[in-house]
Amino acid sequence: MPSNVEIKARVDSVSLFAQKASALSQSDGTVIKQQDTFFHCSQGRLKLRDFMNGSGQLIFYDRPDTDGPKLSNFSISPTSDPQSLREVLSAALGVMGEVLKERRLFLIGQTRVHLDTVEGLGDFMELEVMMRPDQTVAEGQQVAEELMRQLDVSEASLVSGAYMDLLLQKANSLQK
Repeated sequence: MPSNVEIKARVDSVSLFAQKASALSQSDGTVIKQQDTFFHCSQGRLKLRDFMNGSGQLIFYDRPDTDGPKLSNFSISPTSDPQSLREVLSAALGVMGEVLKERRLFLIGQTRVHLDTVEGLGDFMELEVMMRPDQTVAEGQQVAEELMRQLDVSEASLVSGAYMDLLLQKANSLQK
């Protein structure tokens, strides 16, 4: 199963972060609209990512909900009919919730850098260090920590969990 080392953090200045990521990647990044539907499952997380263009991916992943760099194991299956797949999985498993976001993707070495604007939550960044077979988790964490330094991502801005978790926490706090 492929793996990566991930971090997620809040972003105060989208333009400043984009400027730094652009300089490091030597590109303006690629804008991708995404609708992620999360389904109930007994372990890890299962989501259907709809790229809003007739294509999508079914993604299963398992990772700890901790701040800072963490290992994530994942499997991805492409689909050319995300709408029908959503209907089948919704009926079979039930929907936990949905996340709508606009992602700006930058590639820096072996790392996917995401600048996300998430509906209902705000602006975030994610680093996904795509692990090579010969790399240790510690080496992946070093890559992530060095990019955090280069992108001026502070420890205080780190976030644990998925966007879905943050949206559910927000909904629960509004109900109280």
